[in-house]
Amino acid sequence: MTDDTAPSAGPTLPAERLDERPGLIATYRRLWPHLWPHGRPDLQRRVFLAFGLLLAAKLVTMVTPFTFKWITDALVAAIGGQGGGKDAVPPTGLLAAPMLLIALYGVSRIAMSALTQMRDGLFAKVAMHAVRRLALQTFEHMHRLSLRFHLERKTGGLTRVLERGRAGIEELSRLMVLTLVPTIVEFVLVLGVLAYEFSWTYAATAFATVAAYLAFTYKATEWRIAIRRRMNASDTDANTKAVDSLLNYETVKYFGAEAREAARYDVSMAKYEKASTQTYVSLAVLNAGQAAIFTLGMTVVMWLAARDILAGRTTIGGFVLANTMLVQLSMPLNFMGMIYREIKQALIDIDDMFRILGQNPEIADRPGAAPLTVAGGTVRFADVRFAYSPERPILRGVSFEIPAGQTVAVVGPSGAGKSTLSRLLFRFYEPQAGRISVDGQDIAAVTQESLRAAIGMVPQDTVLFNDTIGYNIRYGRADATDAELREAARLAQIDRFVSGLPEGYDTPVGERGLKLSGGEKQRVAIARTILKAPPILVLDEATSALDSFTEAEIQAALDRVSRGRTTLVIAHRLSTVVNADQILVLDHGRIVERGTHAELLEAGGVYAALWDRQREADAALEVLKRADAPVVPIRMERGAVPEPAE
Repeated sequence: MTDDTAPSAGPTLPAERLDERPGLIATYRRLWPHLWPHGRPDLQRRVFLAFGLLLAAKLVTMVTPFTFKWITDALVAAIGGQGGGKDAVPPTGLLAAPMLLIALYGVSRIAMSALTQMRDGLFAKVAMHAVRRLALQTFEHMHRLSLRFHLERKTGGLTRVLERGRAGIEELSRLMVLTLVPTIVEFVLVLGVLAYEFSWTYAATAFATVAAYLAFTYKATEWRIAIRRRMNASDTDANTKAVDSLLNYETVKYFGAEAREAARYDVSMAKYEKASTQTYVSLAVLNAGQAAIFTLGMTVVMWLAARDILAGRTTIGGFVLANTMLVQLSMPLNFMGMIYREIKQALIDIDDMFRILGQNPEIADRPGAAPLTVAGGTVRFADVRFAYSPERPILRGVSFEIPAGQTVAVVGPSGAGKSTLSRLLFRFYEPQAGRISVDGQDIAAVTQESLRAAIGMVPQDTVLFNDTIGYNIRYGRADATDAELREAARLAQIDRFVSGLPEGYDTPVGERGLKLSGGEKQRVAIARTILKAPPILVLDEATSALDSFTEAEIQAALDRVSRGRTTLVIAHRLSTVVNADQILVLDHGRIVERGTHAELLEAGGVYAALWDRQREADAALEVLKRADAPVVPIRMERGAVPEPAE
């Protein structure tokens, strides 16, 4: 049996999970609508033609052993009575039949290969269409799922589910339609030919041989799967330790821990060595067992044929026919262990994809939800209560209003619930109580698409797509013209910077925008929000990660963007909100103060205390900078500065 002993790319699953997976029939029932796509008669015709070619190929496959039989019998007849040997030369006329039969053998082999390749080529479009449809459905569904779902899972894990699911559908379609089903058809035809040409004893012997062969292959493969799982786990562990150690190269050097790291790595590699050795040994056992079982069955069939030749019930060609048929059948059977293992893995991968598709979005549009209609853009939170988990309330009856065209800032210590306000406004979560409305319309009763189209966001951590600057700005409105794009960039004060680049707006920004500085990334985020032109704007800690000089420039751009728009500012640095129409101080999920900057300072409460602490921290940092001393973040030493957004 041919096998691949390299570790599989995907993570392995515990044995108990494998038992919970749906079977082959159940999975194929779910796949069938995609393999037999409604509304695509061209693909349906391909399915019919592929199965027709499958049967034709197997019928031609059955002809090939018969050509051996006829050639053998013809050659025996041609040299019959002349004793054989190199000096036995039959008359030229008698050579014609064997030579024609040899030509027929060549034609049958070519036809068998051609029909098989045509079948594979025809069915490929059907299989890949199913892969594409299911992958697209899963991708779209992942975007419909809630923020909570994505926060609880690793993004890399979700992409691996998508990748393995695609490969699983392709693998299952290929193995079932192009390997397993043809092997079953060929086996049935072989049994029929043996029973018809010889006797039921031949067919029964072949059936018993294949049954024993498959039973042994199943048991041995199950045993090998457990070994391969251990090998994959040890390989993953060794790889994880190697990557972790190399990523922390400097730390290893600081503590002189090279020997310790090598010892940790060697422990994992020792496990891998043991498991991989067992894998090769188990493969040898599997191959030897398969060969012994099949050879025993073939020996019995050949003994029966030899007996019938001596009894005059068949010819030497019949002996060749029986042997050739079994040899021909042995080739696909050699791959049964691999096929079983790969089908089982494909079922797991496809089931993971179906489980994602089976997840219901936490936030869904209500039946009959209408699009949001924005007139002025007044936003109102009315007694909103929310908790990510019941034991930890975040918002405890928050009420406030942002009048159309005005700016309201929310400040407060870390964990107060500031960023939660923006997530609720975007409907990433639903409040447990209370109501959020835009121009009097409950946002829970409108479509999510229309709600998010009306809101622009400039976050603290701007993540850009690994594409060009122009693509990332145009993400705000895909149909924007080049002139509109440049105007948005000009208003965001990034047009001059981009124009000075050799590739201009076609400059790649790198993964997550790492080729740009923090300030440049923020300007790109502002530009795409300007291009979106939303009536409502959310600025979530948009400048807290920037240095003071860049912060001042970005703040000036943000002030221009928010002019005339209903704006919610979530702020860490209080200096950025002094001009807000109203400032809300949020603490432990409640609004404890509200008013303008001047009013809150005069009140001498929480806001005034925060303001004084930040001024002290800024002054201390300035002194340290002037002294050219190492800067130690004050919040780590004294806890004086509120932490960034939760």
